[in-house]
Amino acid sequence: MPVAVAHRPKDGPKMAEALLAGGLNLLEITLRTDAARKALRETRKNFPDMLLGAGTILDASVVAELVDDGINFGVSPGLDEEVVAACAKFQLPLFPGVLTPTEVTKALALGCKNLKFFPAEPAGGARFLKALAAPFKTEGVQFIPTGSITKETAPSYWALPEVVAVGGSWLVAGNLLSADRFDEITNLAKEALALGREH
Repeated sequence: MPVAVAHRPKDGPKMAEALLAGGLNLLEITLRTDAARKALRETRKNFPDMLLGAGTILDASVVAELVDDGINFGVSPGLDEEVVAACAKFQLPLFPGVLTPTEVTKALALGCKNLKFFPAEPAGGARFLKALAAPFKTEGVQFIPTGSITKETAPSYWALPEVVAVGGSWLVAGNLLSADRFDEITNLAKEALALGREH
């Protein structure tokens, strides 16, 4: 799953076009910049069928607006009960962030089984996630690891049965966006899909 920080509204649709050309129909744009919301709206307007997510949801008050903008899913770096409740209220699928068994247990109590494992690499990588997931196998918990994952480390996550997707900024890195190197994003999407199919 490409995880992008958009500094220009036009980056959203351009990324979407490049990713679709590479066979990926999925994009998360994080709410970390002033341009993020407009980038999301422009992407939705130009690519109505793309699976489009808003990342870094820290404030529950923004959820209703994201739903109005046609966002398909939300991602949060942590487990905020108000954000979880707002997403449930407005029926926006959410991947809240967890890092410990206590947080996974709390997420389950809040009705969340699809979780973001963050920050994946600094926390211990796929080996850590495998150990974290083990006690929750019977609960049907699934993870999207993100955080400093690279093309080289992504396969170790794909190998875990509890992982439904791997989030990576390498697919839509800031240096590629700022230099308008969208052809490289297309190539990286093709590479990522090929790697994923091997696992």
